[in-house]
Amino acid sequence: MQSTSTESTKVARGTLTFILITAFLNLAGIGIIAPVLNFIAAEYVSAADLAWVVSLLFAAYSLCQFIATPTLGALSDRFGRRPVLLISLFGSAVGYFLIGIGGALWILFLGRIIDGITGGNISTIYAYVADVTEPKERTRYFGLLGATAGMGFVVGPAVGGLAYRMTGDVSAPLFLAGIVTMLNVVWGYFAMPESLTADKRELDMPLAKLNPFTQLIGVFRIPHTRLLLAAIFLWTVSFAVLQSNVSYFGQDQFDWTPDNTNVLFFVIGIVGIFTQGFLVRRLVPLFGEGKLAIGGMLIMTAGLVLIALSSILNVSAMLLVSVMFTAMGNSLVIPSTTGLLSQSVSVREQGRIQGGGQSVQALARVAGPVWAGWTYTGMGAPATYLTSAVALLVGAGAAFFSLKQIADTRAMKAETTEVSAVD
Repeated sequence: MQSTSTESTKVARGTLTFILITAFLNLAGIGIIAPVLNFIAAEYVSAADLAWVVSLLFAAYSLCQFIATPTLGALSDRFGRRPVLLISLFGSAVGYFLIGIGGALWILFLGRIIDGITGGNISTIYAYVADVTEPKERTRYFGLLGATAGMGFVVGPAVGGLAYRMTGDVSAPLFLAGIVTMLNVVWGYFAMPESLTADKRELDMPLAKLNPFTQLIGVFRIPHTRLLLAAIFLWTVSFAVLQSNVSYFGQDQFDWTPDNTNVLFFVIGIVGIFTQGFLVRRLVPLFGEGKLAIGGMLIMTAGLVLIALSSILNVSAMLLVSVMFTAMGNSLVIPSTTGLLSQSVSVREQGRIQGGGQSVQALARVAGPVWAGWTYTGMGAPATYLTSAVALLVGAGAAFFSLKQIADTRAMKAETTEVSAVD
C-alpha cells in the first residue's frame, strides 16, 4: 500500500507541471474568443438580432459539449486520458480557425459545434490530476489547476487585445488561439505520459454510458450527489449568463469596444488567480469545500445584482466592480464542488464522475445563454442578471442541504476502509 502511494506521488510531481500548462493554454484560447465573439458575429447579423445570435453561438458550443462530454469521460476511463485529451485539443484548434476565417454565419456555428464536440477536455484534465494525486490532496490541486486556468483568462484577453490592436481585425485573436492550441497538441504528443494504467481502466464501455442523458439521470440518482449536482447546475446557468452576455452587455449599454471587454475578462482572470491560487488553499482547511461553495454562490449573487444596477444607474465603472464579485465567487465554487465530486466515487470512476459533472455544467451552459438572450431582448438587461441572482440563491440552498449527505458518504467510506484493513 505504501509503495503505491509513493509511486502515485512521484508520478504527480513529474507530470503536474505539464498538465497545469496544458490547462493554461487551453483556457487562454477561451479567454481570447469570449470578449470578441459578439463583434465577429456583428458582421453577419443586424443589431436587433445580435444578442440572440451570440447567445446561440455559446449555446451551440455547450449543447455539443453536453452531448460529447460523457463519451469523452467514458473513453478516457476505457482507453486512457492521453489520447482523449490530445484529440479534444486538436478539435478546439480547428474550431478557432474556422471562426477566424468566417465568411458566413453558418461557418461561425460550424466552428463552435466542432469545438463543442471535442470541448469536454476539462473533465479529462481533472481526471488526469485525480489519477496522479492522493485523495486528500485533490482539492488543493484542483484549486491550483483552476488558478492556472485563471491565468489563461488573464493572458488570453491581454494577448487577444494586443492582436486586435496590432491588426485592427477582430478575427486576429481567433487565429492566435488556434495556433497556440495546435502548439499545445504537438507539445502534449511528445511530453504527456498516460496517467491511467491498464489495470485501472474500465474493461468495457456499454453504449448506455455514452448517452449523455443516461449518464445524467444515473448521476442524479446517486443520493449523495443529487443536491450537489442541482446546485452546480444552477450556479453554472448563472455564470453562463454572465459569460455569454457580458461582452454584448458592455457594448450595448456603454458602447464598449473589444479593448474594453478584453479588460473586463482580464479582471475576471486576475481575481480568479488570486482566489484559487491563494484563498482556496487557506480557506478549505478552515471551512471545508461545502461551505466554500455556498459562500461563493452568495458572493456571485451580489455581483449579479450589481451588474443589474450598473444598467439601471448607467454607471459603467460598476460593471468592473461587479465582475470582481462574480469572479471571486465563481473561483471559490469551482474547486470546492470538483473536490466534493471526486471524493464521492472510486478511482475507477473518476473520469465518469468528472465527466458527469462537466455534463451537468455543459447542459447548464446551454440553458444559460438561451435564458440570457431571451430575457435580454424580451425583458431588458437588468432582468437578465436579477433572475440569475435568484437562481444562484436557490443553488446555494441546495448546496447547503447537500452537506450532510456528503459528510455521511465520507464517514461510510472511512468505515468501509477500516473494516477492509482489519479483514
